[in-house]
Amino acid sequence: MYIILIHLHSNFLDMKSSNKDYIIPFEGLKIGKHDFKFHITDAFFEGLAYSIIHGADIVVQFTLNKKETMLIGAVEMQGVLQKPCDRCSEMMEVPVDISHQVVFKFGEEEADDADLFVLPPSTYELDISSVFYELLTVALPNRAVHEEEDCNEEMIDLIDEYATSEKEDREEDTSEDSTDPRWDALKKLN
Repeated sequence: MYIILIHLHSNFLDMKSSNKDYIIPFEGLKIGKHDFKFHITDAFFEGLAYSIIHGADIVVQFTLNKKETMLIGAVEMQGVLQKPCDRCSEMMEVPVDISHQVVFKFGEEEADDADLFVLPPSTYELDISSVFYELLTVALPNRAVHEEEDCNEEMIDLIDEYATSEKEDREEDTSEDSTDPRWDALKKLN
């Protein structure tokens, strides 16, 4: 067993070329467990136009167990992600602590399991960047917000102002509907 340290420093989902920092050439590895260590930083997310994650400081321990017919990957991630607060839109840090296992099986058929990746028999290396990205995205809470005292007060005041004006507009619309004589005439038909 040996450890390889790889520092991530460039974009990972570039359609023209894959980031070599995330590629593990497993063909030359012996049967058994092999440890890899990655450090995911802001650069991991820079090239992603639609990513809800804008930065990170994550340490990833990836153990690849090579077997005759499959590869089993154990992923351990600890650190923090940066994303906009869902209440005030200011950047906030979200702690991450992930333990997950994925299986890479050789074959031609499609996999129904999200944790099972089917690789063509001619494959000799793994690009695990998309696995890392998916795990980090799924790890985010449905609603991530600062503590109320940490939110941007100007933004909260602006939201309250718009919420109050919309509520008043709806109340005016409802009061106008009840005094419309056409509706009153229709109500008398019953």
